[in-house]
Amino acid sequence: MNGIGGCTIAEAQERMTYSEFVVWMKFRTKRGSLHQGMRVEMALAQILAFYANSKTGKDAPRLYQQDFAPHMDPRVESLEAAVENWS
Repeated sequence: MNGIGGCTIAEAQERMTYSEFVVWMKFRTKRGSLHQGMRVEMALAQILAFYANSKTGKDAPRLYQQDFAPHMDPRVESLEAAVENWS
């Protein structure tokens, strides 16, 4: 929230109501980060993943957006896949 409306985090916490906070969280869940650099990184990573997957063969492992964006959260695996990878 830092920088939203020219406020510090502490000022935003004092001024923002809980309902406003919930609206912002819904927006971030749907649209992603408010940080412009992260948004550019995510867009480029998506393009790179699409391009790389179109140039590799069908037997090659599928690449994902997270593989090209170092600041992005890692993909969520299924429980079975996580156990298999950790073993």
